[in-house]
Amino acid sequence: MLFDQVVVIAGLTVLIMISPGPDMIIVMRNTILDGKRAGLATSLGVLAGNLVHIAYCAVGIGWLISQSILAFSILKYAGAAYLVYLGIMSLRGAGRGVSLEAGNNGGMARARRAHVVQGFLNNILNPKGTLFYLGLFTVVITPQTSAGGVLLLVATTISISALFWVFFVATLDAPLVRRVIENGQGLVNRIFGGVLILLGLRVATLER
Repeated sequence: MLFDQVVVIAGLTVLIMISPGPDMIIVMRNTILDGKRAGLATSLGVLAGNLVHIAYCAVGIGWLISQSILAFSILKYAGAAYLVYLGIMSLRGAGRGVSLEAGNNGGMARARRAHVVQGFLNNILNPKGTLFYLGLFTVVITPQTSAGGVLLLVATTISISALFWVFFVATLDAPLVRRVIENGQGLVNRIFGGVLILLGLRVATLER
């Protein structure tokens, strides 16, 4: 029984990870513009957001959000506004170069923290995260599932997510990919800015 639950949760996690969305776009943007460490820091923030979604779904708050029009709307519009903000910032930075990890250690540490926070907020303000984990654990976890089983299922989905982000960031930071991107850095910022704004508008029109 537990093995079947692990297989189901692993398969659903893989499917959601390879589906393009706000998390993928922001990790891609920060990796391309600021390097591998920025992408990994953003991914860490995303994973922290996932853990928060899992925690409140486990205690029933996710169910409340999914049933309350007001709570869902607040989360939805906050997430949409944040994505649009990130998109505007990308468009404003279209003229700057791609960072090659230069700078003093203090500045780099602050930048890493900023990327973690950015990934966290981007994930936590996405109402799809609430609905995904609520649906996932409602389908997979039963009253017969032990506490150890629940921890194993949570560890499975988080581990798969972490491995995906490491592979994704490493691919984007490959020398050939980075050389191509550096040749069109202004265009890259404009593309990501436009995509983030469109995603924000899409999130604002989400239905429960």
